[in-house]
Amino acid sequence: MIPSTKETVQLGVYDTNLPPLLTIDSGDSLSFPETWSGFLNELQPGVPIDTLAKIRMNNPGRGPQSIIGPIAVNKAEPGDVLEIRHKRIHPYEWGAVFNNPATLGTGLLPQDYPQGQIKYVDLDLRAMTSKFMPNINIPLKPFQGTLGVAPPDGYFPPLSPGVTNAVPPGPHAGNLDLSELSEGSTLYIPVWKPGALIYTGDSHAVQGDGEICLTAIETRMKEVQIQVLLHKQKHLAWPVAETDTHWITLGLDKDLHTAMTLAARNAIKFLAAQAKISELDAYALCSVAVSFRVTQVVDIVQGVHALIPKNIFASQLRQQMTIV
Repeated sequence: MIPSTKETVQLGVYDTNLPPLLTIDSGDSLSFPETWSGFLNELQPGVPIDTLAKIRMNNPGRGPQSIIGPIAVNKAEPGDVLEIRHKRIHPYEWGAVFNNPATLGTGLLPQDYPQGQIKYVDLDLRAMTSKFMPNINIPLKPFQGTLGVAPPDGYFPPLSPGVTNAVPPGPHAGNLDLSELSEGSTLYIPVWKPGALIYTGDSHAVQGDGEICLTAIETRMKEVQIQVLLHKQKHLAWPVAETDTHWITLGLDKDLHTAMTLAARNAIKFLAAQAKISELDAYALCSVAVSFRVTQVVDIVQGVHALIPKNIFASQLRQQMTIV
């Protein structure tokens, strides 16, 4: 059990110089009670947008996202894969969505809405809806915007030796903002550093694909519980997600077209390897049966995810299509 405290939360960075908060074994479960919001603990009802903007301005080069970690996995080493099972994700009864003032240049349309806004939203956890406005209710789908491991050397320029900005996602997963990673889903992450070094944070109540104004409905979690399994030397190049209904490959790059290309290539390679078909047939299958969606466009590196439906495959073949 690792609650969010000043000792367990890092401000917007992966820091491989820190000793692990905890070392776990394959098969162990982790509980994160009382998570902070993704934008520090200042995101509470009544806090104005100017306060949040000042926090961001005072942390140049680092997003103000608060993440918990690192947590080491015993015997994890580069080339391995972590299987992260989302067992429980339970939010608080409130959240907020906001865009920063245009001076910070965040979100998709800062020039269109220069004044910034913060909007607090009540969450009905019994009905699993949020009251965005008196006549607009949004179904909740809680998930962690950030869950990942220490990134590979050289993928992002370090802020200092061993310290990397935690805002952009990458081959280490991290700040994917993939709304499909809700309770019951699984995320497979390549390991790049000894011990893997797991981080999580950026708690969301619900998010639309794109996350265009900068945020989802940001919230805190009463509890996040995950189970971690270690698979030795599987040499997965990119994270892959799985739900009851889909396998999900990812593409991430500063250029959205390149991100789309990566997501497509990863989907094609997955289908060719798992369904035992040619890459040409997998290319065609992606065109007629796989949906490509923009994950987010607000985290420096933009994301596209490919939703591969499981129900197009015969039962026997579907059971054979395993990620690790």
